[in-house]
Parts: sequence; C-alpha cells; structure tokens
Amino acid sequence: MKKTSILAWMASACVLAACGGNNDTTPAPTTQVPASASQTVGGFISYLQALVASAADMLEPVDVSAVTPPTDDTAEPQTVD
Repeated sequence: MKKTSILAWMASACVLAACGGNNDTTPAPTTQVPASASQTVGGFISYLQALVASAADMLEPVDVSAVTPPTDDTAEPQTVD
C-alpha cells in the first residue's frame, strides 16, 4: 500500500511538473501596435485577428493614436474571418 501511494504521488508530481513553463515570448497584442498595422492592409488585419484571439479585455489598454489604418485602392478585398 505504501509503495502504491508513493508511486501515485510521484506520478502526480511528474504530471504537474510537465504542465509548468511557457516558452512563448510573443508580446501581448496590447503592449504596442506593430508598425505593420499602419503599413499594409494585411498587417492591419493580422493585428486585429491577434486582438480578437487574445483576451484583450483582460490586458492593459494600448495607445492607438499613432495608428492610421492603411488603404489600398488597387488590391482585391480581403476576407476577414
């Protein structure tokens, strides 16, 4: 019984240790607006998709006063998912 209990505790510790650590170094989308969001329509759409995919309502606000949404009158319209 004691051996089974010890093995169960060790297995639990291994499972919990495997859950920790996140090597994601991508900054949150609300830390700053990337320059590509003002340069190309694709960059702007990518930034908006990153905002939607994140929990942006739980993060700090970002200053968007320097962002000018780009326009392109010659390209085909892009779909937004």
